[in-house]
Amino acid sequence: MANKVNIRNKKASFEFFLLEKFIAGLVLTGTEIKSLRGNKASINEAYCAFTGGELFVRNMHIAEYDYGTYNNHEAKRERKLLLTKRELKKLLSKLNEKGLTLIPTFLFINEKGLAKLEIALAKGKKLYDKRETLKQKDTRRDLERSGF
Repeated sequence: MANKVNIRNKKASFEFFLLEKFIAGLVLTGTEIKSLRGNKASINEAYCAFTGGELFVRNMHIAEYDYGTYNNHEAKRERKLLLTKRELKKLLSKLNEKGLTLIPTFLFINEKGLAKLEIALAKGKKLYDKRETLKQKDTRRDLERSGF
C-alpha cells in the first residue's frame, strides 16, 4: 500500500545541526493526501510551532489536487501534527532553550498508507560551520572519486 513518496528538506542539514528526530502523523484532508501521493508537496520553507499546546506545521506547501472541485484545500494552510503527550511536553521544554527550533526534514507515506512527517529539533549553524560542512563534503567526494 505504501507509495514511493519521499520528499526531503535538503537544506535542513546544511542550515542546522539536527539534534533529535521525531516521527509525527499529519492531519490531512482528502484532496491533500491525493495530491501528496502524486509527489506534489514541498517542505523546504516549512517550520513547526506550538499553538495552544498543540504542534502545527506551517508554510508546508501541498499543491491543489488537479481533479478537486469546490472541496479543494488551501496550499499553505496550517496542518496539525500528531505526537504523544510525552513527546509534546519534551519538545515544548526543549524549545524554551535559546536557539532551538523544530523543522521538518522528511515527508513520506508509511506501509499502512498514512502520511508521516519526520521533524528534527535543530540548532542553527553559523557561517563558519557551513563552510566546514562544505569542506567535509568536498573531501569525501574526492576520496570516493579516487577509489579510497
